[in-house]
Amino acid sequence: MSYSARPLLGKRVMITRPRLQAEALTHKLQALGAEVLEFPTIETRPPEDYAALDAAIMDLQSYDWVIFTSVNGVEQFLSRARHLDKTITESKTMRYAAIGPETAKRLEAAGIHNCLVPKRYQAEGILEMLAPESMRDKKVLIPRAAKAREILPDALRQWGAKVDVVEAYRTVVPTEGMSELKILLSGHKVDVITFTSSSTVTNFVRLREAKNLKEALSGVSVACIGEITKKTVEDLGGQADIVAAESTIDGLIRAIVEYFA
Repeated sequence: MSYSARPLLGKRVMITRPRLQAEALTHKLQALGAEVLEFPTIETRPPEDYAALDAAIMDLQSYDWVIFTSVNGVEQFLSRARHLDKTITESKTMRYAAIGPETAKRLEAAGIHNCLVPKRYQAEGILEMLAPESMRDKKVLIPRAAKAREILPDALRQWGAKVDVVEAYRTVVPTEGMSELKILLSGHKVDVITFTSSSTVTNFVRLREAKNLKEALSGVSVACIGEITKKTVEDLGGQADIVAAESTIDGLIRAIVEYFA
């Protein structure tokens, strides 16, 4: 493979994504020549209580829409459905929506093919694809993390929909590997760090015990998967040097390659 085919040769890229989700990003960056350092700032765990999720799954036929805002939400939802021996199928009376192509692909693997995917891969994008008048009196299920942005359920309720937000999983801050992280960052051994959600940013600052992101990442370029993550970086005193035009893993990689080109 020529150097031109490995534009990130010699670059060290740190990934803060949850370890189970980092595999695709890691492999693609490595194929482009980068040395990848995985330091997840998020761990996903089951909800403390499955009662609400189980009830929603067992009563799934009563919903008009099921909206997934992450791959994690899909994985945990399907896992729990299998546990309950509940088959998830497509229906003429119920529609599915996914926040982006990765989430949609996981639904497709489970047999859900007619899934609405917005042009902008964020909650605002889903709202842009829906007509307010069409959501009046509709029953909507959103299986997601315990803590998340409220813009989607709030807007749907304002439009007259009945929205059930159920906890499909929790995110926690990991504590392992922090001493090695400090050594790498203090020695300027990282060229760029990637943030794929606002939570990865806020948790990183917390783990670094820093006043702000600028203090936590001196001398390291910051790459964000989209505008919402960029805003979190800026709100926490940092600068987004790289922002993906398309909020996907491939979009993030393209932005990193272009930056170093």
